[in-house]
Amino acid sequence: MSSQQPTDEPVYADRVYRSSMGIVSGVLLLALTAWLCGDAVVRGSGNTPWIALAVALCVVPLIVAFTIRPAVFANDDRLRVRNPFRIIELPWAAVDAVRAGYSAEVLAEGSKYQLWSVPVSLRERKKANRQQMRHSAHDRRDPGASADPGARARTAPSEPMRAGADRIVDDLQGLAESRASRPGAQGSVRVRWSYEIIAPALAGALILIVLIATR
Repeated sequence: MSSQQPTDEPVYADRVYRSSMGIVSGVLLLALTAWLCGDAVVRGSGNTPWIALAVALCVVPLIVAFTIRPAVFANDDRLRVRNPFRIIELPWAAVDAVRAGYSAEVLAEGSKYQLWSVPVSLRERKKANRQQMRHSAHDRRDPGASADPGARARTAPSEPMRAGADRIVDDLQGLAESRASRPGAQGSVRVRWSYEIIAPALAGALILIVLIATR
C-alpha cells in the first residue's frame, strides 16, 4: 500500500490563455455564415441549397479553427497548445524557451511551435515601450522620487508596462524554468492532428467542387 508524500512545492491552478478578440470575431463570422447559407438554403433553387450547405460544412470548421479553438493551457507539469489544426503537449522539461517576436512561440526539442491564441500586437508593444521611456525619463529628472519608495509606489503603475503577449510569454517562461524539475514534467513533445476540424472542412470542399463541376 503506497501513499503520496506531501511536498513543499507550490501548486498552480491550470491557466488558460485565449484571445478574446478572436472569440468575438469567430462568433460574428459564424453568425454571418449561418445567415447567408441559411438564406441560400431557404430561398435558393436548383443546386444552390446544396452548394450553400457544402460551403457551410467547409467554412464553419475553418472559422472555429482559426478564431474560437486556439488556446494555451498551462499547469504544473506541461504546456498544452491547441492550434487550428494541431494539439501540442509539451512537458516543461522539454521546453527550451518561450518567446515573443513577431509572433508568440515555444521552442522544444529543436522544433518551433506558434501560440495562435497569444497574438502579438506591435502597436501595443510600441505603446508600452514609450510608456517605459517616459517613466524612465521622469525618474532621471526627479531622482529624489526614485529614492523614496513611498513616492515611487505612488507614481509607478500597478503592473509592469509590458504588452499583453509579452506578459503571457514571461509567465510561461517562468513556469517552464520553475517546473522543469518536477517528476511529472518529464517526457517528450507529443503532437496530434485535429481530424475533427480537418475532416469536415475537406469533405465540404470536395462536395463543393463536385457540385460546381456538375452544375
